[in-house]
Amino acid sequence: MSRRPRRNHTGSFKAKVALAALKGEKTLLELAQQFDVHANQIT
Repeated sequence: MSRRPRRNHTGSFKAKVALAALKGEKTLLELAQQFDVHANQIT
């Protein structure tokens, strides 16, 4: 099983994810799938 290389997220990407989480329109799991990150990274 190959691992995905470690990714560095830009500040603008982090802000976009944070704003989407604050809106509360989608669950954490839906946001995690949309932005291709782990749900724990959003919290």
